[in-house]
Amino acid sequence: MKSLITLIICSFFAIQLSAQNSPSKTSKPDSTKKIMIVEASCGQCQFKIKGGGCDLAVRLDGKGYFVDGTKIDEHGDAHAEDGFCEAIRKAEVQGGIVNDRFVATYFKLVAEKPKKEKEKMHP
Repeated sequence: MKSLITLIICSFFAIQLSAQNSPSKTSKPDSTKKIMIVEASCGQCQFKIKGGGCDLAVRLDGKGYFVDGTKIDEHGDAHAEDGFCEAIRKAEVQGGIVNDRFVATYFKLVAEKPKKEKEKMHP
């Protein structure tokens, strides 16, 4: 009986580890569909969408939609300086609106341009 319980616990952890290392289902674009560039951020903190808490959202045509298909924490620390709760980022996406939510089939953050160093003033 102890062996069975141990086996079940080990299997659970093995499944969890393999799920963390598998690529996201939104990591590859569909070459037959158009890629859109949208604003992406925390729906509650940045887009002021009611409900849902700190969840990933995109803004299309001026309206914010919570996202299904990927999660806020799959794209870094949401509370970092450039995280979704602190900043609005650009993302390449594919998908569509279903029941007032954006269902992502592809989601990739656009790399931010490095900030220029302030030029030193010479007296």
